[in-house]
Amino acid sequence: MTALFGLDLKGRRVLVVGAGHVASRRIKRFLAEGADVRVVSPDASDDVRRLAQHGDLDWAARPVEEGDVDGAWFVLAATDSPEVNDAVAAWAEARRVFCIDASDAARGTARQAAVSSHGELSVGVISTDTPDPRRIRAVRDAIAAQIDAGEVDLRRRRSGAGRVILVGAGPGDPGLITVRGRQALAEADVVVTDRLGTTELLVTVPYDVEVVNVGKSPDRHPVPQDEINRILVEHAQAGRTVVRLKGGDPFVLGRGGEEVHACLEAGVAVEVVPGVTSALSVPGRAGIPVTQRGLSTAVLVTSGHAGADATSVAAMTHGTTVVVLMGVAALPDIVAAGLAGGADPATPVAIVESGTTADERVTHGTLADIVLIAGETGVKPPAVMVVGNVARPGLLASQVAATPQRRE
Repeated sequence: MTALFGLDLKGRRVLVVGAGHVASRRIKRFLAEGADVRVVSPDASDDVRRLAQHGDLDWAARPVEEGDVDGAWFVLAATDSPEVNDAVAAWAEARRVFCIDASDAARGTARQAAVSSHGELSVGVISTDTPDPRRIRAVRDAIAAQIDAGEVDLRRRRSGAGRVILVGAGPGDPGLITVRGRQALAEADVVVTDRLGTTELLVTVPYDVEVVNVGKSPDRHPVPQDEINRILVEHAQAGRTVVRLKGGDPFVLGRGGEEVHACLEAGVAVEVVPGVTSALSVPGRAGIPVTQRGLSTAVLVTSGHAGADATSVAAMTHGTTVVVLMGVAALPDIVAAGLAGGADPATPVAIVESGTTADERVTHGTLADIVLIAGETGVKPPAVMVVGNVARPGLLASQVAATPQRRE
């Protein structure tokens, strides 16, 4: 066997003979590829029975017959009987249908590759001589680890339709971006980046990738949202892969929806890669659980730009944890509204600055004194404020180990 081919099995009949452990594992892969799977086996694993009950595949509970191969595009012979598997492989070859013989790969006309998927790319490894499943899996895993770590340049070499990938970069620690987020960065021709949570990630981007900084701060908006939308659309329409790198999660107070809408309206394909939102991860990394049995069973996430709205005030007075993003400038107004609405002045408050990074700092107080304390200690953005009993000092902090990663 000297050549590798990618087969598009979506919507095409795949015959699987046998329904034990080996077949069950491979059936899930065929289904993930969108294949029309038919299983022929007198008995079946619980997984196969469940999939058949849900209508995900067709199971014929009987021994295989030669006619079962008719109409199949691909066949997997994976029974416990080498004789049956060899017979199925021979029936398939007579009909010019590729077949994997699980008993002896050398007898079949195809081999199962060890595959890993990375966005638009899939990496497959096969044995071209004596089959060696453990070996090919080890090679696949080594290659996949490099790709997922962003260490392989995944940019297109042949021109094609441009697209935008909206990536949540996480709260700041570069180790908290998702695997798909790192893959997307490795695919980028252009990165349109925010101010928050992205600096160290950009170290991994090749020097010839264009980086456009559109970052905003509370009192400075050098690039209006309409202009950001235009930049995304124009680069994509020029055939480039554009990664829009946004701190936290793009759909949690990040205006990601507006950017997706602008791209779709212009006919530009968009992929959304969710991120680890700072609203939950920053308090968690600092040892503050936003919910805790006996303290709070609900959490409200809100923007602090306009101060405290009625919902936030009501939450403060009923024991719900309130997490405020972008609220440093409006801190006095938020506290005043909470107290005026009946919140207990002794309600704990924690403000976490530059969460999950080496510059992280946590300031504790109560609604009664947090404005004074924040002023004295010079609290500044970016910061996440947590209001509620879960913000009590020392609740879990001594049990949480935080090791922000830095990259030179």
